[in-house]
Amino acid sequence: MAIRKHSRKRDAILECVRSTTEHPAAEWVYSHLKDEFPDLSLATVYRNLAMFKDEGLVESLGTVGGIERFDGNTAPHDHFICTACNAVIDFEAPALPNALLEQVQTQLGAKLSGYRLHYYGLCRNCKNKKTN
Repeated sequence: MAIRKHSRKRDAILECVRSTTEHPAAEWVYSHLKDEFPDLSLATVYRNLAMFKDEGLVESLGTVGGIERFDGNTAPHDHFICTACNAVIDFEAPALPNALLEQVQTQLGAKLSGYRLHYYGLCRNCKNKKTN
């Protein structure tokens, strides 16, 4: 890994992502830091998030509602994504059975090193709105 200069902005971007459970997009991070760093650009936020992702400091959840979302919690956990409001909720799901993992390895002819699951549906709030 290349040694890079220390940067208050870079530290603030990383801390912003790690200090929330919102699973923020780059635009969310930018809006939360703009007052503290008036010369911050959205491009700087995107560039740093990509670097943090490459270094394993944050994870990308992929796109949710057409926008890439990030997670500062890199410990193993699963996500529930609401298909109505795009909320992303962390939770601990039971481990997949070994027989299923072995079947996947056999089918692919590969060796698994891990897995991540995303569950989709209506969150509690959206489900309650739909019922009422």
